[in-house]
Amino acid sequence: MMKRKFIMLGILILALTVNTGCWNRRELNELAIEVAMGFDKSGDKYRITSQVVDPGEVAAKEGGTGRTPVMTYQATADTPFEARRKMTTMSPRKIYSAHIRMVVIGEELAKDGINKFLDFLSRDHEHRADFFIVVAKGTSAENVLKILTPLERIPANKLFDSLKTSEGAWAPTSGVTLHDLISDLVSTGKHPVLTGLKVKGNQEIGESKENIEEIDTPTRLEYTGLGVFKKDKLVGWLSETESKGYNYIMDNVKTTVGVIRCPKGGKAVLEVIRSKAVMKGKVKNGNPEADVEIRIEANVGEIECKSLDLTKTDTIYEMEARAEQKVKEITEKAIKKAQKKYKVDIFGFGDAVHRANPKFWKRIEKNWDQEFVDLPVNVKVDVRIRRTGTVAQSFLKELKE
Repeated sequence: MMKRKFIMLGILILALTVNTGCWNRRELNELAIEVAMGFDKSGDKYRITSQVVDPGEVAAKEGGTGRTPVMTYQATADTPFEARRKMTTMSPRKIYSAHIRMVVIGEELAKDGINKFLDFLSRDHEHRADFFIVVAKGTSAENVLKILTPLERIPANKLFDSLKTSEGAWAPTSGVTLHDLISDLVSTGKHPVLTGLKVKGNQEIGESKENIEEIDTPTRLEYTGLGVFKKDKLVGWLSETESKGYNYIMDNVKTTVGVIRCPKGGKAVLEVIRSKAVMKGKVKNGNPEADVEIRIEANVGEIECKSLDLTKTDTIYEMEARAEQKVKEITEKAIKKAQKKYKVDIFGFGDAVHRANPKFWKRIEKNWDQEFVDLPVNVKVDVRIRRTGTVAQSFLKELKE
């Protein structure tokens, strides 16, 4: 009898082991893999657009089936979650969102407020938090997600890789994840920013395969500047130059290029190879202040100057001074735009003051946006030119005009 009980117990344990992890399984051929999601306003309702991969077309080795590599589904409802479930009336498969690369917000919705759909994104267990969030500038998220792109067959991959590349090599853009955005939203000392994304060209052509069949693609998706938010609402935009200034302050610049004017005419291009920014808050005579110190290492990338000898130490010092002044100007321009036009602290100076003097911060926390408008910000820039290239003097100097 005892032996029989052990046998039955063993069978039960074996059955539980075999079935563990399989009770909620979903086969791949039962899912629609979503790679991008868009949110728009539709009157007083929400419209969600899903960009889904066509696996048969993407996997095809020769020519494919003639279909586009992705398709979109849209649904409109009172809440994002309702709209999401409503898509089941159109999609033959359940949309699976664990592989999302991009979330696009229509500009109209961004101005109205993004808190409701952020709650939906953060609450759903299927959504990972490593996707980028951007704003469709001057258009809807639906229009953006319908554009076909060259090189990358899946547009969401193109958008993700392009933002990651431009963030690292150009600097006026910023890859913001869900965690970053929510962290800024709940902070009392910093407001969020999101990179803008616009459709450049004809929308109708961009939605057809004609858009990826020509050498010069008629319609493109292009990142452009940073959108400024006051809490969860978009209030305006920074220009490309101001966006670069913002990223210098935030220590987001990895490498970029910048143009400076030469002493006797012409211009030179410097390649930033390293940048480090340190932000500190302080309280001086009972008032908050902020200091920003930016250290930059750069190489000479291009010279179009007249009578410029890079073998002379004084020439290098002069170029460094001009570069310091240029970076100082663009950072101060970004600060002025945020203070005087939008009146929101997108830099986190409030958080810096909080770290420096928690007791003082507790007194002014609720009125920080008013304090920020007149906050003195001291920007110090130090530029060091490390390399001038393999040519000491440009051959352009030898050309006769």
